[in-house]
Amino acid sequence: MPQRPRGTELIGKTIVSEEHGKRFGEVEDMSFVAGTGELMNLLITDTTDHLDDKELQDDRKGRNIIPFSAVRSMGDFVIVSEDDII
Repeated sequence: MPQRPRGTELIGKTIVSEEHGKRFGEVEDMSFVAGTGELMNLLITDTTDHLDDKELQDDRKGRNIIPFSAVRSMGDFVIVSEDDII
């Protein structure tokens, strides 16, 4: 069984859409549930126009937020479902 990547291994990974292969940006940070450590959101930097068109919610630092539930796979890239990011 392949190991799940550690949170720090996701930092700097390129985020790509599952449906069209569009590059959305890079993972800058993540947010977790304090008590359980459950990963809630990816915080995105270096965003492209493809992601800017989605009008996503921003955090206090102005970074776009993608819910972890939109993540389909993680490896060399973080693949997300466009339908699930908003």
